[in-house]
Amino acid sequence: MNFKTLASALVIATSGSALLSSCGVKANNDTITSIEKKHNTPYQKKYTNADYYKDGVFQAEVALQAYLDMFEHYGVSYNDFLKENMFVSDFNQGDFENVGMAGVFWQNNPTAGYVGHNIYLLPSQAIVEHTHMGTAFPAKMESWYVEHGSAYNFGIGEPTPNPPAMAQSQEKFRTVQNYVFMAVGDTASLTAIETPHFLMAGPNGAVVLETGNYHDGSGLKFANPSVEFVDALEPLKQKKLSLQSEQM
Repeated sequence: MNFKTLASALVIATSGSALLSSCGVKANNDTITSIEKKHNTPYQKKYTNADYYKDGVFQAEVALQAYLDMFEHYGVSYNDFLKENMFVSDFNQGDFENVGMAGVFWQNNPTAGYVGHNIYLLPSQAIVEHTHMGTAFPAKMESWYVEHGSAYNFGIGEPTPNPPAMAQSQEKFRTVQNYVFMAVGDTASLTAIETPHFLMAGPNGAVVLETGNYHDGSGLKFANPSVEFVDALEPLKQKKLSLQSEQM
């Protein structure tokens, strides 16, 4: 069994177990029919920048709820590991409806030299354009596998006709115009190391599995100089830890 197949099987098994255990009943035809109907209805955008920002301040709780809503639709289990390790960022762009991401590193091992990472994108949301440069570690080479939804994978090459509508806030910093559309089950790899690229979700969001060699954050270079990567969930995690400490 190859890595992609194994990873997909683990995701499906975990998600299925979570769904059935949350129902508290043994699966039956009614349960299966309900799940099928849910997945036959495309996931839709439910939040806008008016929800994500209040007086110019990014609302991390609202952003998290948006992802949890998408997780529920696609049967993704919000397990303890995600609760402790998932991150959310708007890249300091003030445009989370169109520019931002959530994700989790299942592994990022400098000794063995590999990374396993899930990327979560809301409908039509894009990661900012970036490049992975070599550091003390080799430049990151990565591949992607779409588990749910769909994605536009942008990288170097000749411009692809009829691109999707993209965030105006990033237009003057966007250097790549070649893309591949990826549906569920599709895979793609970075065209060449140390080249700019980014992912953008399709209209129904995207859950993407990324694999590659070790991700060294110091080698991450953004096309837009105003970009800052800050985990908006970190204050919520610290608040939870503080409350737990007070209860002990």
